[in-house]
Amino acid sequence: MSGWAGRSPREPLPSQALRLFADRHDAGRRLAALLEPLRGEHPLILAIPRGGVPVAAEVARALRAPLDVVVVRKLGAPENPEYALGALAEGGVHVLSERAVAALGISALAVAHLLSRGEAELEDRVRRYRGGREPLALTGRTAIVVDDGLATGRSALAATRSLRVRGAAHVILAVPVGAPRSLEAMRTEVDEVASVYMPEEMTAVGHWYQDFSPPCDAELASLLAHSAIPPAP
Repeated sequence: MSGWAGRSPREPLPSQALRLFADRHDAGRRLAALLEPLRGEHPLILAIPRGGVPVAAEVARALRAPLDVVVVRKLGAPENPEYALGALAEGGVHVLSERAVAALGISALAVAHLLSRGEAELEDRVRRYRGGREPLALTGRTAIVVDDGLATGRSALAATRSLRVRGAAHVILAVPVGAPRSLEAMRTEVDEVASVYMPEEMTAVGHWYQDFSPPCDAELASLLAHSAIPPAP
C-alpha cells in the first residue's frame, strides 16, 4: 500500500472568504495536478455522481484519460432517510453498517426491502447517468475514483469495491478534500489515496467550496458525453 498524496494543513474550518476551492472545476484542476504522475499508467477516471462528475472531468481532461461514472446510492433508515445505513453500488455491492441496523432495531425483512428498493433506484440512476453508453472495461486497468470530497466514506467504499468486482487491477481514491480518519480507513480498501487537503476539522464537504451548488442534469450529460471518448494516442 503506497503512502499519502497531498498534504494535511493545520487550519480551522474556513470562512466564506477563505474557502479553498472556487467550485468543483477549480477543485478538479488542482486535484489533477496532484495526479499528473499517473498519466503514464493510462488510467481510467470514474466519477461518483453527482458532485464528483465536474471534478473528475477536469482530471480526465488533464490526464487525457477516458471518463465514466461509478454509480452509488446511499441507503437511508426507514424512518429517517437522512440517516445513512450504508450504500449500494454497481455489481451488486452492498455496504451496510450492522451496528447502525442493530441500534435502530431494523428487522432482516426491512433490510431486505431497503436493499431491493435501493437496487431498483440504482439501476435507474445508471441508465440516467450513463445513457446508452457501455461502461468502461476495467479488467486489468488502473482506475481512479473521484468525488468532490470525503466525509464518512460510505459512498467511496461502495464505489471502490464495485471497481474491484469489475476487475480493476489498481484502484486509487482521489478527492480535493477529505477527513483524515476516513481517508486512513480507505487505505485498507484501495491501493493509493490522493487528497489535496486533509483538514483536521472536517464537517461538511461544502464548507471548503465557495460555490457548492449541485450540477444540473444538462451539465452532467455534457461532461460525460464529451469525456467518455478514449484519449488521443
